[in-house]
Amino acid sequence: MSRLTTIIDGESVTWKDRKRYLWLLGLVVPLLPFAAADWTETGGWTNVFWYSGPILILLMIPLLDWIFGEDRSNPPEWATSELSEDRYYRWCTYLFLPLQFAGLVFACWIVVSRDLSWFQELGYALTVGTVGGVAINTAHELGHKNVKVERTLAKVALAQTGYGHFYVEHNRGHHNRVATPEDPASSRLGESFWAFLPRCVVGSAQSAWRLEAKRLTGQNKQVWSIHNDVLTAWALTVVLFAGLTAVFGWAILPFLVIQAVFGFSLLEVVNYLEHYGLLRQQDDSGRYERCNPQHSWNSNHVASNVILYQLERHSDHHAHPTRRYQALRHFRESPQLPSGYGLMLGLAYLPPLWRAVMDRRVLAHYDGDVTLANIHPPARARVLARYGTDGAITPPDSPGV
Repeated sequence: MSRLTTIIDGESVTWKDRKRYLWLLGLVVPLLPFAAADWTETGGWTNVFWYSGPILILLMIPLLDWIFGEDRSNPPEWATSELSEDRYYRWCTYLFLPLQFAGLVFACWIVVSRDLSWFQELGYALTVGTVGGVAINTAHELGHKNVKVERTLAKVALAQTGYGHFYVEHNRGHHNRVATPEDPASSRLGESFWAFLPRCVVGSAQSAWRLEAKRLTGQNKQVWSIHNDVLTAWALTVVLFAGLTAVFGWAILPFLVIQAVFGFSLLEVVNYLEHYGLLRQQDDSGRYERCNPQHSWNSNHVASNVILYQLERHSDHHAHPTRRYQALRHFRESPQLPSGYGLMLGLAYLPPLWRAVMDRRVLAHYDGDVTLANIHPPARARVLARYGTDGAITPPDSPGV
């Protein structure tokens, strides 16, 4: 169903999804553990391919984003419903999971069967962790849907990284508190990624537990029970890691832990750049304004959007959380990132570069009034001293970095 047709004012109108088959490229990521082991067979300089995951995310995808540029086109409104119901797009996400876990088992076998150096094993853990991190994005797409099997698959996808509480916190916490100081997953102007990471990891887990405890208490159910979505999601990780340890031995545990930590840190660096410095304003009663397209940073770069199931069209996602990835739209009023997520998360790892690129964009978004931004409390005095309450800045000259 690559072409959709309707009748408008008596004339036949056709629309074609030109990215329809590009979405299959998202399945390249879970193949990385297989490719890395094969590419490094000869040793020598090929050892760099143990780090295929970071190479793909930090180098290849930014390069492809630069080559293929942006696509700001939207599907026509009349095509959205039929496009969303096309099950082909769902299978593009469903197929990620068997490849993900096949790659994880294969990687464990490689680690215990080959005499890897610490450098090689570390690189391989980061590559497998890259798959786990992108799997969280797949879980993100599935977990927002009303189909029970998709929500269940979301929990399964999160097991590799031990981040099952994301299923609860993201849907019921982050989407309600996004772009406010109360949200642990919304980064603040003047806050480095390295300060944001522990705040978000701890805060998200605590928030997920509180939300689930409140839900179960309201239903007169035991918090410590199989009804607890946080506990059942974490239990999947325990079962997975225990099973892999039973098969491959205790020596595989450090590898599993490293890949899991790197995987969920990829999620958090994406969280960091999605709402940096953006703030929903409050009325006189203290109620926050409704979340709108101006409260998320957007990007329309083709390569990274294809790999991440159009996660970068984040404004429409927050406006319509259940909308399927293939139907997400670009909003002209949304603040735009200068590049795709690959390059931007690389910048986030380097706070001085990040601030040089993004702080002026936050200020420009608020017409120079820094007081309208979500400012990191420990950095508030420094931010106000630098920009002043009048926020005199030079807006970005171009969409490039």
